[in-house]
Amino acid sequence: MGWTDERVETLKKLWIEGLSASQIAKQLTGVTRNAVIGKVHRLGLAGRATPSRPAKRPRPVSRPRIASSSSSTAVARPRMAPAPYLALVPHLEPLKAEDGSVTTVLTLSEDVCKWPIGDPSDAGFAFCGRSSGSGPYCQDHASLAFQPQQPRKRRAYGEPDELRRMMRLSAM
Repeated sequence: MGWTDERVETLKKLWIEGLSASQIAKQLTGVTRNAVIGKVHRLGLAGRATPSRPAKRPRPVSRPRIASSSSSTAVARPRMAPAPYLALVPHLEPLKAEDGSVTTVLTLSEDVCKWPIGDPSDAGFAFCGRSSGSGPYCQDHASLAFQPQQPRKRRAYGEPDELRRMMRLSAM
């Protein structure tokens, strides 16, 4: 079924009212959700009067845990948050050969760094081209690509998984 002027006006009205593409498709009959989305984009109808997703509920603030007097042998240790891993991004220009050329897709080899530098649609796009050793990237780019594993959170002593799940559900 085609898009008549009447159907386009109905689509515009329902879209501005905040109906989802699926709801609009059901009302227009004979049109799929994807057809509605495509028509909305072609018409340039980006703005809505109401958001299509409900607002997120604020998370409850966690209270500090207090050690009970019955567990006098257990010592409450303060938990420390793990330090975030900060990678220093090296700003390396592509390695230029003696003739001034850079490593491109056609000149990549097994022993050069394959880190892309620049926008692939630009004429100046190239790869790093430095010696890679045993992996696909040079040492600087390998530190960006392969970050160390973050430390896992430890459970408090005597706190089984079921109890943690129940506490999390009750906080919602």
